[in-house]
Amino acid sequence: MLDDQALMQALNSTPVTDGRRRDLWREDHGVDGWAREHGGLGGDEERRWLLTARDALQAVESGTPAEPRLRRVLAGVRRVPRPCASGIEWHLEVPPERRLAVELVLAWADVKERMPGRLRPCENPECRLFLLDRSRANTARWCSMRTCGNRIKARRHQARTREAPRSG
Repeated sequence: MLDDQALMQALNSTPVTDGRRRDLWREDHGVDGWAREHGGLGGDEERRWLLTARDALQAVESGTPAEPRLRRVLAGVRRVPRPCASGIEWHLEVPPERRLAVELVLAWADVKERMPGRLRPCENPECRLFLLDRSRANTARWCSMRTCGNRIKARRHQARTREAPRSG
């Protein structure tokens, strides 16, 4: 099964660079490398399912409905318990080309259940990245304090400086 890190890699595969949105999974089939790194085979069908799952999860986390796409990814999937030496292990029954896409959706569902309210988009309106807030107070607002956080704070400071009356 995919973990939180794999989920965040997938969600953050469409960064904004120099003011333009990039899709790292469409450029030179970057998704195939990600898939192989996580036990996939690569290839057209797996790529299509992964892009569908990733795009649907990004939409949901950005506040856009994506139920039909998620329903399509999960259609006919079953988790079946099997006895093992340590008790029960759950086996996913899904066509091989759809397995990673389903695991991506399940990793997202797991994070939503274990860490409610902690997965969210960066508050920088020019950023397309997501963050998983692991802070105790759950107050993180930016994907990165060094980049987005500093930019937003600098803009606010400049705006206050322009608005402040000049003495003298």
